[in-house]
Amino acid sequence: MSGNDYLKFMTEQIVSYIDLPPEERKKKHNEKKSNKIIANRWFGILPFAYRTWRKKG
Repeated sequence: MSGNDYLKFMTEQIVSYIDLPPEERKKKHNEKKSNKIIANRWFGILPFAYRTWRKKG
């Protein structure tokens, strides 16, 4: 991806976000925030793998 393509993509993303009404933005943000487990977000699959390994053992 060239620099111009990346800039075009980022501009489209920003404009689409700005065009959303504030209620939609808050709703989208809250959905995204509630679906994440903090340990998985920070450390990836490792906490899940560790928990699975402990349950089997």
